[in-house]
Parts: sequence; C-alpha cells; structure tokens
Amino acid sequence: MPQYDFDLFTIGAGSGGVAASRRAGSYGARVAICEDNRIGGTCVHRGCVPKKLLVYGAHFHSEFEDAAGYGWSVSEPGFDWKKLQAAKDKELERLDGVYRRLLKDSGVQLIEGRGRLVDGHTVEVNGQRYTAERILVATGSHPFLPEVPGIEHAITSDGALGLEEVPRRLAIVGGGYIGVEFAGIFNALGAKVMMLIRGDTVLRGFDDDIRAMLTQEMRKKGIDIRPETFVRDIEKRADGTLSLLTRMGDTLEVDAVLYATGRVPNTKGLGLGAVGVRLDARGAVEVDEWSRTSVESIHAVGDVTDRLNLTPVAIAEGRALAETLFHDNPTKMDHTGVASAVFSQPPVGTVGCTELEARERHGKVDVYVSNFRPMKHTLSGRDERTMMKVIVERESGKVLGFHMVGADAPEIIQGMSVALKCGVTKKQLDATVGIHPTAAEEFVTMRDKRPDPVEAAAKELGHDAHQG
Repeated sequence: MPQYDFDLFTIGAGSGGVAASRRAGSYGARVAICEDNRIGGTCVHRGCVPKKLLVYGAHFHSEFEDAAGYGWSVSEPGFDWKKLQAAKDKELERLDGVYRRLLKDSGVQLIEGRGRLVDGHTVEVNGQRYTAERILVATGSHPFLPEVPGIEHAITSDGALGLEEVPRRLAIVGGGYIGVEFAGIFNALGAKVMMLIRGDTVLRGFDDDIRAMLTQEMRKKGIDIRPETFVRDIEKRADGTLSLLTRMGDTLEVDAVLYATGRVPNTKGLGLGAVGVRLDARGAVEVDEWSRTSVESIHAVGDVTDRLNLTPVAIAEGRALAETLFHDNPTKMDHTGVASAVFSQPPVGTVGCTELEARERHGKVDVYVSNFRPMKHTLSGRDERTMMKVIVERESGKVLGFHMVGADAPEIIQGMSVALKCGVTKKQLDATVGIHPTAAEEFVTMRDKRPDPVEAAAKELGHDAHQG
C-alpha cells in the first residue's frame, strides 16, 4: 500500500475546506490544508461577515429616524466610515486567529501558499510537494467582471468592502443578492445609489412576489432602480469621476461603479485539467452526490462545485465528506429545503419552492399572502411594509415554500425551514398558536387563499364562452 504524507490534503481554507479538515482531523486523520490568502475564506473576510457588520452599521440611520416616533429626541447624528471600517477589520483579524487556532486544535497542519495539483495524490505548494491519499479542492469562487471597455475602473464586492470613503454617487450593476445588499448599505450611509439591472425587478430567481416587494421597498428608500439598463463602456474623468454610457445612449456620472454580476469558481491555475478532473462550461468542478470528482482520489466541496453556493452548504458538504471518508459513516449532503437570506433593507428570507416552481412541479397549489405594516412603524411613521407568503400543495396540504420580506425575515425563516424539512402541512400551521404581537405569527394565522390566476382565467374564459 502506498505511503502518503497525509490522509487528506485540502486546497483552500475557506468554510468548506476548514470544516472538512477539522472534522477529518478530529477522527484521527493526518490532515494538511493550504491557503494563499487569509484563513477563513470569502465568507469570513470578503463576504458574509464583513458585509453583515456593514449592514448593522447602516441600520442605525433608520433607527435614529424612527426613535422620534417613540418619544426620543436625537440630535443630528454623525457617521465616521473610517471608524466603522477599522472596527470591521479588527474583527476580521480576530477571526483569522480563531480559525488558525481551530485548525491547530484539530491537529490540522496549515501550509500558507497556493496549492497546485501535480497528480491524483500530489499537491505542490511554494515549490514543495506533498502527497496524500485523498485531496480536497475547496477554493471557492470570485466576483465576475464582464468584458466592458473601461471595466478596470469598476470595483467588485471585494473592493466595496475596502473603500476609503463612502462614494457620493454610486452605480451598482446587477440586481442579485450582492447588489441589493450593497445598495442598502451605501444608501443608508448617505450615498446616492442607482442600480442598473437587466430585468424589471431585483433578485432574479427568487419568488416573484419577493422580487416585486423588495424592488418597491428599495425605491421607497430612495434607491434609483433602472430596469433593462446595460453599460456599454466606462470612462474615467480627469477629476476621478466616472462616466457610464448605456446601450440606450444615456450618460451617467458617478464617483464609483460596483459590478455585482455574479461569481465564478476558482479553478484556474490549480492543474485540475492536467490531472483529469472534469470541469463544466463555467469552470466549476464536476462532482457526484458524494462530492467525488472524475478522479477517484480527488474531491471538491463548496462554491468551486457551483451547486448551491451558500456558506452553510459548503460546511455541510465538507463535514459529510469527512464522515464518509474518515468515520465509516457514509453521508450525503441534502441540497433540498435549504433556507437562504438576503440582507437587503428590508431583508429577505426564503425556503422551499417559489410559486412558479411549485406550479411546475406539483400542479395545483394554494397560495397564502399577507402584506401589512409592521407594528413598529405604527408609531415611527415609516412607510415600510412586510410581506409573507406560504405555498401549499393542494392535494396533500403539504407546505412547499415559505417566503418573507421584512424586518427579521432571516431569523424567522430559519425556524420555518425546520418545519419545512419535517414536512409541515398547512393544517399543522393552522393548529399552531402564534406568539402575539409578532410578525412571525402571521405564518400561522393566514387563512385566506389568493385566487389562482390560472383557474380565474379559465373561469372567465368559460363565462365569456357561455355569454357568446
């Protein structure tokens, strides 16, 4: 039997790679992990964590305004972007240390540098080669920039997190979750924000009611959302400002442009193709349900596989792999019924099928929707509404999806995702006593079904035919 330096060698110390390595190490496996950037990966340093800290900071803008309705006299607040950035960076530095300690305590050897595959059992880092019985690729993804003249003047989410000052005028290209989150942050911090999106509403791929509701609420907050708008080129002026020319011939003058047009897997320069690992058209590593690649000894988890690109999913995939390989406990990651959140303002929480997906997969469904003014704003006077939606399979009564736009949506949907995973029915929701007064109780008090548009149209058509 061949002798290897390690039982597992992981390329990439992000969420998925660290989770797999730590779990394998806890089971006694000899594990090494390499990373050419900060330990913790995109989520900790260039994604979820710093973004959420900025979201918290941005929320104080509305909190100060709302306080007056509750009897508080608040003097004109001041904001220091550099102070917020320094506090955020200090926390990220702390987390880097935490991750290093976690790896060390799990017996995982950290090798700092970029890894490259030599063959199915060998990884080269900084000119030194290491062998392993199993290799895990967990290198994540990076922001995508389209080929537009002048694109070098644009920033991505990475650059937005490190801006030295809040731009006075900011254009955001793209209406996905990254775009709407940064739009909310910078709008609340005083920037004049415009969003250039392909469709009519933000968050393509989400439930249509969520898309319409969030677009409406963002516009209320002063965000200029421009549908069906495409950038032809970007020019930088002598004074440092940017001029964007759209395909319709409009010229937009801004101080910064942020491209939030998706992410692509980090697979270039890893030697994957040379050792026989198959990649799909987008460059993602192709894997089976056990996270195995086309090379038996090489596995992959997380965003580099482009399956379901969420941090908790990468962690679950990594842990499942460690259970399978090093604990004699074959485990597959279940990618169904995974909840997700968008930390927009207001935030979004969702789990299960969209209405369109439910109709396509399950036929007849019943839809329950509640749209209301949150209790908090009865005194604050803020013009912000909350929307909740439940989608139910008509024949079985089983709930297929929960969707929400409004304060605390991510926290509330986490609980509803447990119910969905357990196969909750509408009858069981109806039998649940709500907590009053809360927004969450709406999910167990909705009784009126929204008219089915297809059935209503068919009924109307039948009526017209009869009249004829």
